[in-house]
Amino acid sequence: MLEGWLKVGMKPEGVTVLDPHPSEEMTRFCQEKSIALNPENPAAPDVLVLAIKPQMLDDAAPSLNACLGLQTLIISILAGKTIGDLRSRLSAAGAIVRAMPNLPASIGRGATGAAANDQVSEEQRLMADALLSSNGIVEWLPSEALIDAVTAVSGSGPAYVFHLVECLAEAGAAAGLPRELAERLARSTVTGAGELLFQSDLPPATLRQNVTSPGGTTAAALDVLMRDPNGMKALMREAVAAAKRRAEELAG
Repeated sequence: MLEGWLKVGMKPEGVTVLDPHPSEEMTRFCQEKSIALNPENPAAPDVLVLAIKPQMLDDAAPSLNACLGLQTLIISILAGKTIGDLRSRLSAAGAIVRAMPNLPASIGRGATGAAANDQVSEEQRLMADALLSSNGIVEWLPSEALIDAVTAVSGSGPAYVFHLVECLAEAGAAAGLPRELAERLARSTVTGAGELLFQSDLPPATLRQNVTSPGGTTAAALDVLMRDPNGMKALMREAVAAAKRRAEELAG
């Protein structure tokens, strides 16, 4: 996300990174971009982006509380941790936006679901929208209760697509293609289809139908993928339900 913000013009001198155990990559990144990393007495920020593992919240809470100001807006991307969870750990917290971006945010093509508590002002909401939308689309949710479903669909979704490429390449190799060629074809097919979907106003079902000739090769494959009750639809529904269930388990 930070890479995306810098690409659209965020000034590095206005950014501070707090990371008790920064990786070599993070340290080098901050040095190259002239970003403050772990200063001794950081000033209370206008916006605090909380981007740690959910399991680390309890350990991080004391140091986070110490740097919060009365006007600080917290944008949390912690999977499973509700606004209530944050308020119970961060006594100094007021305005909170809970958001779930995904990995393509780093290249400006992310998808983020967001929900705000009633202490978020209109100005702060616009600020959060500007930050989040600089990395892709933002969908403001009518209820925080929908965040776990967003996590399961778009938050975890890139991994599903990457696995699709793995599976398609493996199937190509099993069909006789050299493995490296199968991987290149699978990667280009999925990225190309994604770009077509991005640029088109047509529903995904219509795009699928447009490429499927009756009785042709695509139709033969789709007969397998769309087979009831064990086709891709049922498998994806099961996968999303499992991810949503895990997000709910992370709460508290």
